[in-house]
Amino acid sequence: MSVLDNFESWKDFLGDRLHQAQAQGISQNAISDLAYDIGNYLSNNVDAKNQKEAVIKELWNVGDEKEQHAIANMMVKLVQNEGTDR
Repeated sequence: MSVLDNFESWKDFLGDRLHQAQAQGISQNAISDLAYDIGNYLSNNVDAKNQKEAVIKELWNVGDEKEQHAIANMMVKLVQNEGTDR
């Protein structure tokens, strides 16, 4: 099963990657930019698997670049307390 198949698994995966990036000293700006790039990739290349993902994808698609950055930053906040080590 892929981490993209389940929203909770996806949040854990993102939380783990976020904690790894922070432990390696990657700046919050770099994390934010990476979250934006991932959101853009997912919006363009991955079909939503459930209602939560569909809503996020629709919001991403109707947003301008500034709004998409805001969504990416909110996703980072959403997963701050997620992960398999929490």
